Amino acid sequence: MTAEASRTGSPKEPAADGERPLDIALLTYKGNPFCGGQGVYVRHLSRELTRLGHRVEVIGAQPYPVLDEGVPLTELASLDLYRQPDPFRTPKRGEYRDWIDALEVATMWTGGFPEPLTFSLRARRHLRARRGEFDVVHDNQTLGYGLLGDVGAPLVTTIHHPITVDRRLELDAAEGRRRRYSVRRWYGFTRMQKRVARRLPSVLTVSGTSRAEIVDHLGVREDRIHVVHIGADTDLFSPDPSVPQIPGRIVTTSSADVPLKGLVFLVEALAKARTEHPDAHLVVVGKKPEEGPVAQAVERYGLEGAVEFVKGISDAELVDLVRSAQVACVPSLYEGFSLPAAEAMATGTPLVATTGGAIPEVAGTDGETCLAVPPGDAGALAGALSRLLGDPELRLRLGRAGRERVLRHFTWARAAEGTVAHYREAIARSAPARTTSAGPTSNYSESRATC
Repeated sequence: MTAEASRTGSPKEPAADGERPLDIALLTYKGNPFCGGQGVYVRHLSRELTRLGHRVEVIGAQPYPVLDEGVPLTELASLDLYRQPDPFRTPKRGEYRDWIDALEVATMWTGGFPEPLTFSLRARRHLRARRGEFDVVHDNQTLGYGLLGDVGAPLVTTIHHPITVDRRLELDAAEGRRRRYSVRRWYGFTRMQKRVARRLPSVLTVSGTSRAEIVDHLGVREDRIHVVHIGADTDLFSPDPSVPQIPGRIVTTSSADVPLKGLVFLVEALAKARTEHPDAHLVVVGKKPEEGPVAQAVERYGLEGAVEFVKGISDAELVDLVRSAQVACVPSLYEGFSLPAAEAMATGTPLVATTGGAIPEVAGTDGETCLAVPPGDAGALAGALSRLLGDPELRLRLGRAGRERVLRHFTWARAAEGTVAHYREAIARSAPARTTSAGPTSNYSESRATC
């Protein structure tokens, strides 16, 4: 029996939706689950797709994703030019493998960010060599030229939010002509992402706000964009009354010291809140900045002993940290979704969040499931923090309502089910094209070896 017959006839058990299980290639050009949402997305989505009965293979570059048991990883290595402790390094002559490596280094040398392009070129080569092994290719916001055209299977792409938003906010915060030039050069890859996004047949995104931004910033047609909400691991992120709350503790997640995350406003708000609540202190899940706006703000307000940074902690440690806080905070100027908001709410920890981007879609209504404040307003942020720190009944009510909201709307199981539905639509749309171009025994089928 041929492998193609096995795929379509399927002696395997049906997937959770009653259809045959799919073979899925999930691409991620960066996958660190402790630094940014893309790695979190890949880890949890791949796990839930596997639980639904599908076979998922993650294909990624450094920093490699951490995956759950049963999800294989294929390492499609870059030169890892931004690794710690030697970022922006120059590789030795023996490290170069081909022209893509040379392109990666040349782009870095000229101040650009090469990884979306170079990963897409390596992924195209890899997928073409494995033509017929996958039913669908799912790209996690690479948006590189290499993924245009034939990649061996129908393509579905997730765009969490347009990186042009990050570019605009960093340019607004940049001081001096030299710094603005540097920001423009670094974000040069967004021109490629705009061109690629407009040609994609099927785009998934995580919120209605991101959908509108993708239309406005990237020029993608509305009928090609589909919202599939993501969410929290509600088994892991759950309330636990045995974990004691630390008086005055505020917790936030900030993967980088960039204007988008609004951490500098939270530091200022903490200084204001401490006038009413001297025990108020902040724990930041993320790398401690040694210089820049946040480090300067901590020093300016004398908060060296009141702001702590933690990184590289385990899932269990992260959950207990959030549980131990009296308040969780998302101070971002913009988010395409905000996993930290959903995860904090899932633990029953009351949330203070801005109204930047899609955060209200996740956090819900001010006074019912969270306290909401305008982005970039340290005074309003301080007022909300002080209000919650001083009102245990309000903390309890918002915490319960927040978890109920997440359970209703934002779980990874729901995200996986919605994603599979769009996989099947993409496969169905591509079937006539394969049959027309190659007849009833297309290359897609012929590439399946006999067994």
